[in-house]
Amino acid sequence: MSGKIVSVDPASPAERAKLRPGETLLSVNGKEINDVLDYRFYAYDPKLTLVLQAPDGKRRTVKVRKAEGEDLGLNFETYLMDEERSCSNHCLFCFVDQMPPDMRESLYFKDDDARLSFLLGNYTTLTNLSDREAQRIIDLRVSPINISVHATDPKLRNILLGNKAAARGLEYMKAFARAGIVMNCQIVVCPGLNDGAQLERTMSDLAAMNVASCAVVPVGITKYRKGLYHMPVVDKACANAILDRVLPFGERCLKERGTRLFFCADELFIKAERPLPEEAYYEGYVQLENGVGMLRSMENEFMSALDQVEKDAPCRPFSIGTGCIAAPFIRALVDRARERCPAVEGTVYAIQNNFFGTTIDVAGLVTATDLMEQLRDKPLGERLLIPANMLRHGGDVFLDDYRVSDVEQALHVPVTVTEGDGFSLVDAIFELEY
Repeated sequence: MSGKIVSVDPASPAERAKLRPGETLLSVNGKEINDVLDYRFYAYDPKLTLVLQAPDGKRRTVKVRKAEGEDLGLNFETYLMDEERSCSNHCLFCFVDQMPPDMRESLYFKDDDARLSFLLGNYTTLTNLSDREAQRIIDLRVSPINISVHATDPKLRNILLGNKAAARGLEYMKAFARAGIVMNCQIVVCPGLNDGAQLERTMSDLAAMNVASCAVVPVGITKYRKGLYHMPVVDKACANAILDRVLPFGERCLKERGTRLFFCADELFIKAERPLPEEAYYEGYVQLENGVGMLRSMENEFMSALDQVEKDAPCRPFSIGTGCIAAPFIRALVDRARERCPAVEGTVYAIQNNFFGTTIDVAGLVTATDLMEQLRDKPLGERLLIPANMLRHGGDVFLDDYRVSDVEQALHVPVTVTEGDGFSLVDAIFELEY
């Protein structure tokens, strides 16, 4: 437990109550505070009684009044007020195990923390969960929670996750379902393991648990799998087979339950060489963070934003660097922009992923190394556009630790980072500022 207060927000309820950095929050309304979940839940009420302990061990009690749901304004030593829990699994398909050597240490850390699922939207396998913690999720109504399922056959789940206790998570899921906890799920399909009839079983079992939604995504395979399980890639035939299982099942769920429940990632449609579904398929993009509907959403946003651009709008020559899987789609959007505005002069480059291996084709895993090597002698116009998911969240560092400025220096062109939506792409193309 690390309830030690490191700072107090100005003008917050905590500051008004004269709470001080250096004190440790022990309890709220008589409930012991062990981590951020306890803190968030018990500090929600408008009338609070806090017990705090000073560095010298002396305790005091403080009464606080605030609006219901208003944040107290306390900041602690760690976000979780506890240690982040690392993964205890040895998944056959784990992407971290397929990372190149000698990268920054943080890229090798595997988290599997149910608290981060609720707070940040991370996915958890539930294998780190104890019976007490599972009951706390139910008691505190921690919802929604995002769960990596992969298979509901207990033996197969143990094999996939490389953990003899993995099947226990399925029992927790059943308990959560009985308690009305909202569960969003994920199935990473591994050819020859959890596809085919096993995929059908998993979908049937999850539907019986009344999960809120489930993304079906293909396994990612890098070239760094020496000593690991031989995992086939999801090719065109496999992608079509997966779609042929999931799409009809989703249609049945739609008729019976009013929702498809199961949504296929964009990557599966592209690998299968099938057109993306229309917007209605995605039901409000409930699984967008798993790559379900990202391209369809971007297209709709792009066209909506493009309608607001004057047909004689100026546009300096540009280029776009993106992953191989999205490049044809982005080219089509640039063509649409050129049809509306003749001044548009842009080239889209598909960046082959030599760093991780050519089986990796998404933009989010493109490195500066590949960008610089493949674009060095290409006509880039007056600026290069790249998506923000190539960079560390909130920063300007690529996976290989180069910075945006390094790319600009190597390619002799300014780089514009765009967010992953169509509005931002239109703004970047036409250099619009609002």
